[in-house]
Amino acid sequence: MINTKHYENIKEELKLTNTLLVAVSKTKPVEDIEALYRLGQRDFGENYVQELVDKQSALPEDIRWHFIGHLQSNKAKYIVPFVHLIHGVDSFKLLQEINKQAHKANRIIDCLVQVHIAEEETKFGFDEGELKQLFTSDLSGLTNIRIVGMMGMASFSDNKEKARGEFRRLKSFFEVYKPLVTSNCVLSIISMGMSGDYILAIEEGSTLVRIGSLLFGKR
Repeated sequence: MINTKHYENIKEELKLTNTLLVAVSKTKPVEDIEALYRLGQRDFGENYVQELVDKQSALPEDIRWHFIGHLQSNKAKYIVPFVHLIHGVDSFKLLQEINKQAHKANRIIDCLVQVHIAEEETKFGFDEGELKQLFTSDLSGLTNIRIVGMMGMASFSDNKEKARGEFRRLKSFFEVYKPLVTSNCVLSIISMGMSGDYILAIEEGSTLVRIGSLLFGKR
């Protein structure tokens, strides 16, 4: 069930900082998405390819779908025809596959590079060395993708200062590579912060937050 009050409060908070809200609707029914849509929400995030494909076909065409899960290369082709932004691009190989499928679909797909900033080994993403290699390599052959920013997830911890440090690390990487502007790389988005830490993330420079449980309730 939608928490309308939380949604309105969060929208007001984000308006002050010009931060984009992506409502994380994974595992939630179409009816819940429609309820937020009627309140004006247009950006929704999904973690699973099949679920995203099914929901996209059942919901209004002007929804901007964000794929925020771990994307397997062999499944990119299913979401490329309509996806608005792919958040978790964690390898050059995946970038190449998205580019290949986007070329077939005659689209240019916006992507966020996922950076590993948490201590847990389970988090995906480029490390510092891989990030440098990516941005100093020749991206000119990838004509159907556009790298528009970075995303990262803090460690799963109640330690706010630890999370703050990890968010600052992502912001520092963003600032290093922001001056790099090419035909397919213009960094403008820092995606960090979820239901439990989005205020902290905004304080550290996030321009996009992914919020699910505060809007839709616990899973």
